[in-house]
Amino acid sequence: MKTSKKSKNADFQLVQKIARETRVETLARLHASAEGLSTRQANLNREEYGANEIDTSKNDSKIHYFVEAFLTPFTIILIVLAVIMCLADIVPSNQNNVGTLIIILAMVVIAGIIKFVQNIKTSDAVDNMLQMVSVTTNIKRDDEDQELPTDQVVVGDVINLEAGDMVPADMRLLRSKDLFCTTSSINGDFEPKEKIATKVPRFEQLNDHLNYPNILYQGTTIVSGSGTGVVFATGENTAFGAEVQAANRKQIRKNTFGIGIKSITKLQLIMMAAVSGIVFVLNGILKQDWLSALAFAITVAVMLTPEMLPAIVTSNLVRGSKEMSKGGTIVKKLSSIQSLGSTDVLCTDKTGILTQDKVMLERHYDLGMNETRRVLQLGYLNAYYQTGMQDLIDEAVIDAAGDELDVDDIQRDYNKIDEIPFDYTRRRMSVVVANSDYNHGEHLLVTKGAAEEMLDVSTQIELNGEILPLTEQRRNKILEQVDDMNSDGLRVLLLGYKRNPAPVGEFSVKDESDLTLVGFLTFLDPPKESARATLAKLNRDGITVKILTGDNEAVTRTLGLQVGLNVDTVYSAEDFEGKNDDELAQMVEESNIFVQLTPELKTKIIKLLRRNGHIVSCVGDKINDAPAMRNSDVAISVDNAVDVAKETADVILLHKDLALLEEAIRTSRKVFGNIMKYFKVILTSSFGNSISIIIASACLPFLPLLPLQLVLLNLIIGISYLIIPFDSMSATYLKAPRSLSIKKLPNFMLAFGPVSTLLDLITFAVLFWVICPHVAGGNFGSLSVENKILFSSIFYTGWFIESLWMQEFSIHALRDERFPFIHQHASWIVIASTFAAAIIGTLIPFSGINHILGFGKIPLFYLWIVVGLMVLYLLLTTVMKQIYLKKEKFLI
Repeated sequence: MKTSKKSKNADFQLVQKIARETRVETLARLHASAEGLSTRQANLNREEYGANEIDTSKNDSKIHYFVEAFLTPFTIILIVLAVIMCLADIVPSNQNNVGTLIIILAMVVIAGIIKFVQNIKTSDAVDNMLQMVSVTTNIKRDDEDQELPTDQVVVGDVINLEAGDMVPADMRLLRSKDLFCTTSSINGDFEPKEKIATKVPRFEQLNDHLNYPNILYQGTTIVSGSGTGVVFATGENTAFGAEVQAANRKQIRKNTFGIGIKSITKLQLIMMAAVSGIVFVLNGILKQDWLSALAFAITVAVMLTPEMLPAIVTSNLVRGSKEMSKGGTIVKKLSSIQSLGSTDVLCTDKTGILTQDKVMLERHYDLGMNETRRVLQLGYLNAYYQTGMQDLIDEAVIDAAGDELDVDDIQRDYNKIDEIPFDYTRRRMSVVVANSDYNHGEHLLVTKGAAEEMLDVSTQIELNGEILPLTEQRRNKILEQVDDMNSDGLRVLLLGYKRNPAPVGEFSVKDESDLTLVGFLTFLDPPKESARATLAKLNRDGITVKILTGDNEAVTRTLGLQVGLNVDTVYSAEDFEGKNDDELAQMVEESNIFVQLTPELKTKIIKLLRRNGHIVSCVGDKINDAPAMRNSDVAISVDNAVDVAKETADVILLHKDLALLEEAIRTSRKVFGNIMKYFKVILTSSFGNSISIIIASACLPFLPLLPLQLVLLNLIIGISYLIIPFDSMSATYLKAPRSLSIKKLPNFMLAFGPVSTLLDLITFAVLFWVICPHVAGGNFGSLSVENKILFSSIFYTGWFIESLWMQEFSIHALRDERFPFIHQHASWIVIASTFAAAIIGTLIPFSGINHILGFGKIPLFYLWIVVGLMVLYLLLTTVMKQIYLKKEKFLI
């Protein structure tokens, strides 16, 4: 995103004015106070200036859902069909047009209510889960600091910010202390920029809005320091908020599942258009009744329209997300569930995920490998006075110093002057303190960082009280000591200092030079006891875990061995330099451990893996993890992560435990399996019915089913299929990642669709040559008009019952490669619902409304024929599954 491009909603002239005026003038302009707003005033401001929300073109009101539920292709076609049937008077003379119209309208109401209820349930479920992981901000409200959701922010609010916070609205800084902000979400720049409340933009900076020193924009992230600001724009009126959200939506992974659903829908619609067109022409030419042919063709289109597809897919996703939430995994984006189940590569840092997240300071050595209080004291000054994201290492130093030193004396003797925050290029961070004790007024820069990066900016060492030059021999000796400690699983940071580095207010990265190295800080973060078992389960489930870390090779390799990862090949940032695309693509496949990575390199590895065809999930909880997370198929974070990581995440773990994720992946695969089950069943049924209808239209002297009967058949089957999300999947199915492959669906349709067509043709023959003549008193051509109507009505009943039972049985026949009901079976609720739907549908032709629907009373012995046909169907599909699986790896 280019900053020169003005937001269509933002008032940049206002931003300029606010940036160049005093804080008092800004507060007066906004009728605000540095002490914050009252709840009453906040509500008034929300009404006047609007809520802190950006329209994402999602209308989720109940009125919208209601209208959407009833204005679907299915209901529109039903209404058109009713009008055509009544105007054209195409129903048989013994039927009641009013009754027909009532039944069609009843179907419209039933279908609409089902979809409306489904949409409301989905919306409520998503809202409830998002509330569990909402991003909050610290607001001064009612004379106290309160942690409130970011959508509660209003113009005039005073916001407290610290490292890791995402800026919730456009703000003018009132106070700042070593505040550094990154604008990567807007312009991709990861370099932290210092923001200073008392500094105004120079004249030549006026068109460079992002670099105004006293303005913070919505969506940017605080890297270090702290500050307080007053909100002057929210929601749609922010400078870059809308663009950031638009960019995020564009960056949402091209979800193969979403593309697959569109492709399946397109395939079904193409089939619908082709079949209904053929049926219309055939019936029009052969029966010379074009209006009847049109009504039947429209009805065939209804039958082949995947109307229940959105409801069933959504129902599966919602049910899966609820099941995952009970296990401690919150799904923010339902569409990510399938990608999670399809994941075959999981990228993660090691700290807290594979380790116990309890870093301990093991040793504080001088360069002679002796423990000294001086090294711990300098380490404490660096850890205590830094205001960036205080990680577990800093906490470990502070805890150890609290046990071994008089930290009150240290705080009294040293005052903080400035700091130079950590970044992933330097891999160092520094604080500048003033000594108010015996070296009164002396400024001391204390730096800690990775070994090689510290050695690069050091020229001296302190050893046994002497200051000595850092020779090549001493450098190599220090590196050997670090390697030895790394090999023991200890993470090592070097500590250095510099006296009187620069005048106050002018400290920068350049001051990290000519340092004097003083010692080592060594840390231990042991692996979780469950890590090895969890990684073994992930490997069993076909998932390769890759560690992407900023730590060094020795420590990471040791951890990898402890948790059972393959550590034969380890690549560092240096190994990626000068490699072409083919070499890089090979490298990310060869290794499972990548070390000393910058955020940019983590992102590059994710992109390479995806380019190689992998479905990649990425776990992250820090600011530097967000870019890689955005470029993965599924971004995963934890509930205590920084705001930007939680905001980026598709999935959030309530506890930092890969075991939760492993269970969530298996649940995702179950969801995907049930959705694929539905896809394949409806496509197979549609294909088989299409062939049957075309053959029947060409051979029969009447329509194979009346339009209303087809609609009723489609409605019963569609409602019964709504129970598919409650089905189970076999343990074998859950052991491998599956992705949606549209290319294989035609093969599946061609394999199993003709089986149902064969059974339909047998049914047609039995009905036309045996059952119907038996009831009507002769063959169709020899009958009177009244008996021809009876003949056709019996035929309608026979095919309606057989088609209903076969489509309900197809769920059981195609859900697993084994023989249904004996070697495998669906969940009891699916069995109950499919049999209930089939029995209810069978009873309708024998009920009092059969004449309204155009059904005739078929002999009861025909039901035994249907039973025989169903057994034959199960046998034929079982044989076909064995043939199909000789060429294909999976059935579903």
